[in-house]
Amino acid sequence: MHKVELSYLLTPQRGKDALIRNPLMDLLHAVREQGSISKASRVLGLSYRHVWGALKDWEQTLGRPLIVWDKGQRARLTEFGEKLLWAERQAQARLAPQIEALRGDIERAFSTAFDDSAHVLTLYASHDAALSALREQTSPRGLHLDIRFMGSVDAIAALNAGRCMMAGFHTLDQPASQSVAAQTYRSLLRPGLHKLIGFAHRSQGLMVASGNPLGIASLVDLKRPGLRYVNRAAGAGTRVLLDELLGRAGMTPSDVNGYATQEPSHTAVAQAVASGAADAGLGIEAAARDKGLGFVPLARERYHLVCLKSELLTLPVQALRQALQSRDWQTALEQLPGYSGELAQSGLVLSLRATLPWWNYRRPKTRNIEQKQATAQ
Repeated sequence: MHKVELSYLLTPQRGKDALIRNPLMDLLHAVREQGSISKASRVLGLSYRHVWGALKDWEQTLGRPLIVWDKGQRARLTEFGEKLLWAERQAQARLAPQIEALRGDIERAFSTAFDDSAHVLTLYASHDAALSALREQTSPRGLHLDIRFMGSVDAIAALNAGRCMMAGFHTLDQPASQSVAAQTYRSLLRPGLHKLIGFAHRSQGLMVASGNPLGIASLVDLKRPGLRYVNRAAGAGTRVLLDELLGRAGMTPSDVNGYATQEPSHTAVAQAVASGAADAGLGIEAAARDKGLGFVPLARERYHLVCLKSELLTLPVQALRQALQSRDWQTALEQLPGYSGELAQSGLVLSLRATLPWWNYRRPKTRNIEQKQATAQ
């Protein structure tokens, strides 16, 4: 059975025929009505050679004859050609309302591109419930966030490769220069090239079954025999956080049964725990509450947005910063379990060196410089 593909045109005005058209059907209809290729060509405003060649190409594609090619006789459609026209009329008659609705949906979607007051911002980011809420709030106001969730490392790499306008990642407050976060993100971010924008302060912890029947209170409890953990993928910000917390607790990945078990998002981890496939998983409080799970808080962290310095004054980024600083957004953020915006300085441009103090530009001591000068003399 042959398949159907649909396409559309962008035009200043709609044509008189609002149905989905296929050029083959127009050719067949013209030939049947006019009785010859030459007359059909004139009606269609096409050359004889074009129409004849197109019909031959369609016959080869479909594997069946469309026209009875008897010399000196009136051109007519084969039975297959007639059935094609009949099938097309039946489909158009049945689907006309759906076609009109689809056309309207497509036109409304494209209207954003022609609206100078509307903006689209592409954002690759670590999975976060607040970003989804922000997208819902800003879209009716003309700021459309085109979000693709992925690991923090991949998100920043995509930003540096020019595949998005902004990236989202998260770290503990003031991570140390030798922290896992510093080792992960230092090479991806450069002061002077990147600009950091505050977004949210959120709680991360262990998602456990409702009521916490296993009495899990800390990461150390993950060392219990038989306790099953579900992890995030390598490169995810939450995986980086776990490695950081394990190091602080004097633990290694080998201490955690299920460290190699991976899920793509906080929601997926929560679902794994809720379904009984795992006993615990690190994630945000909002995801745990959404699935009716218990939550053991372990850390507060900042969720950062980052863009290139050259993008900071663009209209989409300015619109985003304005939305983040609005009272409506602050109220919405505070209603999400485990989130706050005040401490994260939502919408403000932050110092990369001060917020992520990983870069150390030490100046040579004066005595060392004087000694080198003396030696040179």
